[in-house]
Amino acid sequence: MSAVLEEAVRDVAAAAAVRALPAGCFHCGLPVPAAGNWHATIGGNVQRMCCPGCAAAAEAIVDGGFADYYATRTAYAAQADIEAANAPELDLLDGAGLDGEASFTVEGIRCAACVWLIERRLRQLPGVLDASLNVATERLFVRWDPATCRPSVILRTLRAIGYGAFPYDAQRHGERLERARRKLFRQLFVAGLSMMQVMMYAVPVYMADEGTMDAAMTALMHWASFVLTLPALLYSAQPFFAGAWRDLRRGMPGMDVPVALGIGAAFAGSVHALLAGAGDVYFDSVTMFVFLLLGSRYLELNARRKAAGALERLQQGLPPSALRLRGNAHLRDTELVRAASLRVDDLVLVRAGQAAPADGVIVEGTTEVDLALLTGESRTQARGVGDAVPGGAVNVAEAIVLRVSSTAHDSLLSMLVRLVERAGQGKPALALWADRVAAWFVLALLGLTVLAWFAWQQVDPGKAWQVAIAVLVVSCPCALSLATPTALAAATNRLLRRGVLAVQPHTLETLDRATHVVFDKTGTLTHGRPLLRQTLSVGGMAGLDCLRVAAALEADNPHPLAQAIRDAAAAENGDAAHAERTQFTVGQGVAGWVDGRYYRVGSAAWVAGVAGGAARAAVPAGTTSVWLGNSEGWLARFDLADGLRPEAAEVVRRIRAGGKAVVLLSGDEQHAAQAVAAELGIPTAIGGKLPQEKLAYVRRLQQDGAVVAMIGDGINDAAVLRGADVSFAMGRGAELAQLHADGVLMGDSLAPLADTLDTSRRTLAVIRQNLTWATVYNLAAIPAAAMGLLNPWMAGIGMAASSAVVVLNALRLRKD
Repeated sequence: MSAVLEEAVRDVAAAAAVRALPAGCFHCGLPVPAAGNWHATIGGNVQRMCCPGCAAAAEAIVDGGFADYYATRTAYAAQADIEAANAPELDLLDGAGLDGEASFTVEGIRCAACVWLIERRLRQLPGVLDASLNVATERLFVRWDPATCRPSVILRTLRAIGYGAFPYDAQRHGERLERARRKLFRQLFVAGLSMMQVMMYAVPVYMADEGTMDAAMTALMHWASFVLTLPALLYSAQPFFAGAWRDLRRGMPGMDVPVALGIGAAFAGSVHALLAGAGDVYFDSVTMFVFLLLGSRYLELNARRKAAGALERLQQGLPPSALRLRGNAHLRDTELVRAASLRVDDLVLVRAGQAAPADGVIVEGTTEVDLALLTGESRTQARGVGDAVPGGAVNVAEAIVLRVSSTAHDSLLSMLVRLVERAGQGKPALALWADRVAAWFVLALLGLTVLAWFAWQQVDPGKAWQVAIAVLVVSCPCALSLATPTALAAATNRLLRRGVLAVQPHTLETLDRATHVVFDKTGTLTHGRPLLRQTLSVGGMAGLDCLRVAAALEADNPHPLAQAIRDAAAAENGDAAHAERTQFTVGQGVAGWVDGRYYRVGSAAWVAGVAGGAARAAVPAGTTSVWLGNSEGWLARFDLADGLRPEAAEVVRRIRAGGKAVVLLSGDEQHAAQAVAAELGIPTAIGGKLPQEKLAYVRRLQQDGAVVAMIGDGINDAAVLRGADVSFAMGRGAELAQLHADGVLMGDSLAPLADTLDTSRRTLAVIRQNLTWATVYNLAAIPAAAMGLLNPWMAGIGMAASSAVVVLNALRLRKD
C-alpha cells in the first residue's frame, strides 16, 4: 500500500471513529473514564465530563453567561487542556511587543457557535476593544487597551474555554495550510483511483450490445462499481458535504450545496436502481464528479497559497534574532538576543547577507542594502554612516553597525505587516455582493431542479432523475463566490511585490471608479526634502539670528520645511537656541518663547496674527516661504525649494490618459502650487489650504458626484486621506497618514501609483470577464441540462472546467 493510501486509510478510520463514539463527555464527546468523577452544571442539569480540563472549560463558559453555546453548537468542542490555560510562559508574551493589537491563531473551532462564543467572551474582557475571528483562516484579530488588558489574559481566557490559542505565527500557519493541501491531495488521489476502477466496470456495460451481457453479469458490474464508489463518497467527497452543511447552517447556501445534492442524489438513485434491479446507475458519474471537482478545488487552493506568498515573505522579513554589541562597538563583542528585545539606541551588528532586525541608523560601515521586500525596488541602494536602514532591509555588502531607532515592533516592516493583517479582516463590497447573489443563485437553481424533475416525470419518468442530477451539477456559481475574491487576491499579491500595499478591501474597486485624483505637493509630487535657498531679513534682527530662532521653534516639528530650517541652522555652526512653551498649529506654524520673547514661525497669515499687517516682500517663483515675526513686526522670510520627483510628470500623464481629472491641492502658497502644477501639466492647482479646507474641497467634489482618490504624505493630510473615497500615503511619509490611508506606496517613488491604477483597471476587467463567462456558461449549460441534452458525467466535466477557467483567468493578474 502506498504512503498516500495509508494516510487516506488513517483519515477514514479516524473519521469513522469519531462518528462511532458513544455519548460521552458533554463538552468534547470523548468517552468518560469509568473512574472519572468530573461534572459541570449546564442549564440546570449536571453533565458528565471526561477530564478536569473539560469540566473547567464548561464551567468557564457557563459562568461567563454563554451556556447557549451548548444549545446552538453543531459539533463537539475539542478536549480542553487545563494545563495550557495556566502555562506560566504566557506571561512572557506581555513583554513581546504586542501592544494594543495583534492577530492570534485559534485552534479547535468546530462550528459557528465557536465563533459566537470566542468573540463574545473576549469582548467581555475589560480593556478589549474589538475581537474578530476569521473562521476560514482560524485567525483572530484583537484590539485592546494596553493599560487594562494584556496578551496573556487574552490567551488564558481562550484556553480556559477550551481553545488552543497562540500569537499568529506565519510558519505555523504555513504548516497548517500545507497539511490541508496534502489532505486534499489524498482525497483527490483516492477519488481518481476510485474513478478509474469504477470505469473498468462501467465501460463494458456501456459497450455491450443487446444480448451480449446477461443480467447477472450486469448486476455484478454494478455491485462492484457500488463498492468502489464508497471510498470516493465517504472520504473524498467530505469537503463538499461539510461545506454544504456549513452553508445551510449559516443560512447562505453556497456552491457546495448543489454539488453535495448532486453527488448525494446520484448515489442514492444508483443504490435504489441497484436494489430494485431496474433503472440506470450513476456510480461512474459520482466518482467523476468528485474527482473533477476536487481537482478544481485543489487548483483553487494552490492559487490562494500563491496569492498569500508575498504576505508570508513580508511577515518573515524581520529576523527572529539580532547580534547586539556589548561595550565598545569596535571590539565586535556581540551577544545573540531576540529581535523583539531590542531597545532604542542599542547597537547591533548586521553582517553581509543578514536582514536588519529593526529600524536603525548606520554608525559604522558603508554598504548596499536590498529593499525589495519593502518597496519592490530590485536595485540595491548605497548606504553609509548617518543613513537610515529600515528593519527587514537585507545587507548585501559589508558588515555594518546600526544604532536602533525604533524597536522591532515599531519598525516600518512591522507596521506594514499589521496593516496587511488588518486588510485581511474584511471583504470588499464586490465580494460581499457576490456572496449574496451566489446564495440567491443557488436557491433559484434548486427550484429549477425541482421543476425540471416534475416536468420530466410527465414526459419521460426514466430520465427525470438523470436530468435533475445534471442540472444540480452543471451550474457554476464559482465566478461569483470563487473567482472574484481570487482575482482581488491575485491583484493584491502583484501590487505587494511592486511595493504597493492595499490596506482596505475596497481599494482597487474604488480606485478604478475614481473620477478625480488629488495630489498633495510637498513629499508627494516633490521629494519632500526641501532646502533653504535664502534667508531674507525684513526686520531689525540679523538673518542668522532669525534662522537660529526659527530652528529652535521648529525643533519638534516633523514637517519637511521645518527639517530644512533645522538643517540650515545646524550647518551654520552657530549657538543653538532653545524654545519654551511651543504650540504647534496644524497647517499654520509654531508659536513659542525663545530667550524670553514670543515668536511665531510659519505661514504669512499665521505670523500676521502677531506681527500685524501683511507680508510685503515678493516671493520668488517656485519657492515656498516660511515667515518669522513677533509683536514688534515681521522679522524674516525663509525661501525654500524642493525638487520634483523625476517620475511625477509621467505618472500625471498616465492618470490623465486614463480619463481621470488631476488636481494639486496644497497647503503651500498658491504661487508655489501653481508653479509645480504648470511644470507637471496639472490643469488645476489650489494652494494655501489648511487641512480642514482640503477636506472641505474634497467633500465638495464628492457632493458634485465625483469619486475622489487622494495621495498625500504628511500629518496634515490625515483628515483628507480619511475623507476621500480612496487614498494612498507615501511610504516615507508620516505614520499617521499611512494609518488613515486605504493604501501605502511603500517605496520612495510615485511610479507604483500609475501601476496600481492599471492593476485596478485590469482586475475589474478580469472580474467582469469572469462574470460574463459564468453568465454565458450558465445560460447555455443549465437549460441544456434541464432539456436532457447533458448526461451527469458531461455536466461534471462542464462544471469543473468552468471553475478552472475563471481561476486561471484570475491568476493572469499575478503576471508582470
